[in-house]
Amino acid sequence: MVEPEDRPSTAGQRLGAPESLGISTLEPGRRPPAMPPGRQVSIRVQMLDDTQEVFDVSPRATGKVLFDLACSHLNLIEGDYFGLEFQDHRRMMVWLDLLKPVMKQIRQPKNTILKFVVKFFPPDHTQLMEELTRYLFALQIKHDLACGRLTCNETSAALMVSHIVQSEIGDFEEAQCRQHLLNNKYISEQDALMDKIVDFHRKHVGQTPAESDFQLLEVARKLEMYGIRLHPAKDREGSRLSLAVAHTGVLVFQGHTKINAFNWSKVRKLSFKRKRFLIKLRPDINQSNCQDTLEFLMGSRDCCKVFWKICVEYHAFFRLFEEPKPKPKPVLFTRGSSFRFSGRTQRQIIDYVKDSEFKKIPFERKHSRIQFSSSQTSLPTHLTSEGPRERHRASSTSGDQTDTPLRPGSTQAVVENPRGGPATQPNGRHEGLHPSPPRPRTQQPPETISTGPVRSSPRLDDSPVVNGQTPLQGRSPDGRQPSPLTSPLLTDAGFVRTDDEDEVRRKRFPTDKAYFIAKELLMTERTYLKDLEVITVSFQKSMGKEEALPDSLKNLIFANFEPVYKFHEAFLKEVEQRLAQWEGRSNAHIKGDYQRIGDIMLKNIHGLKLLTPHLHKHSEALLELEQTCRSSRKLDGLCRDFELQKVCYLPLNIFFLRPMHRLMHYKQILERLCKHYPPTHEDFRDSRAALADISEMISQLHGTMIKMENFQKLLELKKDLTGIDNLAIPGREFIRLGCLSKLSGKGLQQRMFFLFSDVLLYTSRGMTTSNQFKVHGQLPLYGITIRESEDEWGVPHSFTLSGNRQSVVVAASSAAEMEKWVDDIRMAIELTDKCNGPSPEILASSLTDSKSLEEPSMDQESEDDLSASRTSLERQTPHRGNTTVHVCWHRNTSVSMVDFSVAVENQLSGNLLRKFKNSNGWQKLWVVFTNFSLFFYKTHQDDYPLASLPLLGYSITMPSESENIHKDYVFKLHFKSHVYYFRSESEYTFERWMEVIRSATTSSSRVHLPSRKELYPY
Repeated sequence: MVEPEDRPSTAGQRLGAPESLGISTLEPGRRPPAMPPGRQVSIRVQMLDDTQEVFDVSPRATGKVLFDLACSHLNLIEGDYFGLEFQDHRRMMVWLDLLKPVMKQIRQPKNTILKFVVKFFPPDHTQLMEELTRYLFALQIKHDLACGRLTCNETSAALMVSHIVQSEIGDFEEAQCRQHLLNNKYISEQDALMDKIVDFHRKHVGQTPAESDFQLLEVARKLEMYGIRLHPAKDREGSRLSLAVAHTGVLVFQGHTKINAFNWSKVRKLSFKRKRFLIKLRPDINQSNCQDTLEFLMGSRDCCKVFWKICVEYHAFFRLFEEPKPKPKPVLFTRGSSFRFSGRTQRQIIDYVKDSEFKKIPFERKHSRIQFSSSQTSLPTHLTSEGPRERHRASSTSGDQTDTPLRPGSTQAVVENPRGGPATQPNGRHEGLHPSPPRPRTQQPPETISTGPVRSSPRLDDSPVVNGQTPLQGRSPDGRQPSPLTSPLLTDAGFVRTDDEDEVRRKRFPTDKAYFIAKELLMTERTYLKDLEVITVSFQKSMGKEEALPDSLKNLIFANFEPVYKFHEAFLKEVEQRLAQWEGRSNAHIKGDYQRIGDIMLKNIHGLKLLTPHLHKHSEALLELEQTCRSSRKLDGLCRDFELQKVCYLPLNIFFLRPMHRLMHYKQILERLCKHYPPTHEDFRDSRAALADISEMISQLHGTMIKMENFQKLLELKKDLTGIDNLAIPGREFIRLGCLSKLSGKGLQQRMFFLFSDVLLYTSRGMTTSNQFKVHGQLPLYGITIRESEDEWGVPHSFTLSGNRQSVVVAASSAAEMEKWVDDIRMAIELTDKCNGPSPEILASSLTDSKSLEEPSMDQESEDDLSASRTSLERQTPHRGNTTVHVCWHRNTSVSMVDFSVAVENQLSGNLLRKFKNSNGWQKLWVVFTNFSLFFYKTHQDDYPLASLPLLGYSITMPSESENIHKDYVFKLHFKSHVYYFRSESEYTFERWMEVIRSATTSSSRVHLPSRKELYPY
């Protein structure tokens, strides 16, 4: 192969960047092997976007050399998932053997086209580290859908096509969507499913092409035929079957239905003899008559060998830790095949990308409004280079070319016609696919951290210019441009980015603080809508099955929640569209200033005012549901069962108060906007008017909100306690709960205390399956006295509560905890003395202090036990072992009603990067903070969290230099040996997460919070 002519060193070399080509099958820093001098053979390779590239190799070059050149052309790091496929002289589709010379495998290179396709399909697409890799996988799924290889039901097919359409033409516009579907055929039954595809596409507003790829793979990987290539065979009875191989083992299909599977752990040996393919199984001790060897008859010996080879490669790729070493050559005789897997295993790829110093490759994709004719092959998504490319070609582009630059900021797309002619644009112009003339570098706007996929469009943009130089252009058949899949190696600055730096700088966002405030509105609105769905969808469906809800209660709940849900669903779409315009990624051609949010807030708050009667009804619905549960054991059991479902990640009655809580969030957002805007800003007037309207609504609902929050907390505590009657009586208010050590004849014993406005309860953790706290005694607050008794008993942080009939000595875990308890108890005593005397007994049986002393001490659960029950919702057992009460018990801390009120105001959600103490990479998660906990989701579209982290007892700090977290906007959460790092996308979001999490951690300064007298005047 002829090397490109010498030219000045690249920008990266001048800046001292390490040299790397990003070829997965080469060691870091190495180039593909140089071609020996002499005659070269041109090999054509068809890429996944249907473009063809020509690679010139030596006749003696191995398949690995050609494959490395293809990966180098794409700057593909995770190339080992792919392979080169071609039709051999027997007209069979075979994989190019990387260890054998190319010319021994391809007899007629001029008439042979190799296809660069996905060879190994991992079970989870999140194992693919590079966005470019996921994009190529998405193209493969698109091909498999079109050719009928990936079969599925109509709903899945329509959903996948909708994601493809979203990635190709962008946000939903019905006329354009239908026209695009008429011009492009993605599945055979597309016309019949067009309405369903359009309905799905309507829901993807704001979704980037990379996010669409991710969702496409998420749907595809769950299908039975995902990554399956069928090889015809027959069993011993002559029945027609098909064999396939996957990451799990060898599969047997009848038609497109899987009828059997042989896991790798059960397979002892795979072999073939003539037309017979043999699977030898390991003996099963549970089945004495199990067949040892299974035999399948295939079309020919060559068919057996082709399938056997791919089985060997799949087993090695997914099961081995490293590439198998070659067997030593025998001296005299050979027996069996010498074939072996060549390349990195999946484990090696993942470790290489995570641990090596190789840098991820930035590239840009942009939406296109191209309309293809039915006779053309669509190029779904193109990549725009931002840096120099290393190309390995035998010769450079020949012939004169006309430079046709695109206008700055134009959405005009340039498309290559597969037939060689220029493609017709929507405006009737004909644009050739040519590089633009060199242009001077311009200063790019500041970038903010973002780990989201690239906001881009499927068009080939101007050829990049790096420091005044244009990259070399390779050649393709018929003089066409190289594949648009080619992506750059270096960044604009000429240095190689780290994987984290690339992840967090893929999107360019506005830097105005108002944008991030608006984005917070969007993120929290998505979570709020999901919370409403718990009532309007999940709870309604659950209750509808059993018909346990009386019609009056059913109408009271759902008739007042559904209008609110529909209103906020429309509001969310408006906010999504505005943010898409603000970020410059919407395809709506809107004139005027759209970098504002106050106008949308003002308009929708006017509409929200009309729903005020429904908001008042929500509190009535909660009261009516509680009364009905008391009289109906069936309904009470159904509600408790519903709370154990994953979708109900909080106590059920909290969701009934979400609409009123959301008003407070709107007020906070508008206050921050008004504080940020100068009075002369065009959005200030709308924001201030919206703030005045929402403040008026909150003042009208304030009294109801306080009463219902207290009632909700009493109901929640009632489920955590056993041995009490009528906890939620009129006039009783919850003040504080937490751990104190009670002094008894056996010494200090950990007890859980509950302080109300008229009584103090002390309990111990029960050992029953319900995991409730058993009440040991009560101290009516009327006439009680409190005094510090550390000197009297010699116990640090202790105080004595003395009543008419008994005295209790308790000790707090710290001076701060003691101060909180003493202050709240004294306040409650003062309030009780002003009332009409002692409160009625609330215990089911009169428990004396002496009886409580006889109770054996409860075994305390370890922190790991709590973590196991809290961090994996899949391990939840049918008991209330993950509530705030249990967290306080394990963390030995306390929480007041003031803290709950602050937590209600400080809810937040959005994308964060999470890193564990001993891990290398960062994981992108959708995180929701509410109820003193972080809930982790894969995406904001998930119905329930994957895990959760209670923050009570945790401390929040910034990582120190010794921890080697050299990233911006990182905060650290730690409790004992548990350490987590989180990264946000901007300074504003970093400060917001720090602010809200501080409200739930032990390091937060509660002295700055308003006193209970200020929030709850009695």
